Amino acid sequence: MELDETRIAQALDKLKQEGLIRESSGGRSPRYDHNFQRVMGVPEQSAVLLGLLMLRGPQTAGELRLNSDRWYKFADISSVEGFLEELQERSEEKGGALVVKLDRASGAREQRWAHLLCGPVAVAQSASATRPDLIDGSASGSSTQRIEQLEIDVAQLRATVQKLCAELGLSPPGQT
Repeated sequence: MELDETRIAQALDKLKQEGLIRESSGGRSPRYDHNFQRVMGVPEQSAVLLGLLMLRGPQTAGELRLNSDRWYKFADISSVEGFLEELQERSEEKGGALVVKLDRASGAREQRWAHLLCGPVAVAQSASATRPDLIDGSASGSSTQRIEQLEIDVAQLRATVQKLCAELGLSPPGQT
């Protein structure tokens, strides 16, 4: 993104007006603290899940658990699903649902979740967002894109297996 100081100041002013940030004093430059959890009335775990959905788009509960590791360490996928269901079933007095469980895409094993902070999610948009090979309208996509995505997936799986082996005190596969 390329933003000038004027646009940044406008964005900060709008966030302050909505109560989503507060300015803290100290130092030579102003500092800001987020106030999202208090304004929205959600626990830290839910704020983490909403942040990931805003940054990365629709994801499965398993992907959210893996991607949230730096922000919050969930015990298991069922705890992630519990917080997501709580966000989906929020009462209207609290502002209504903040996430929605999307229909399972063809070929997908799990359903994805999307945030509702920017309004309702278009089903056609969510299908193309979760399947990059469908953006151009073709079901096959280019083979180089698919291979690159597979290589990324394999690298993530390798890192996860190595991390699990380290936590369990086991040697990684292929090493004796």
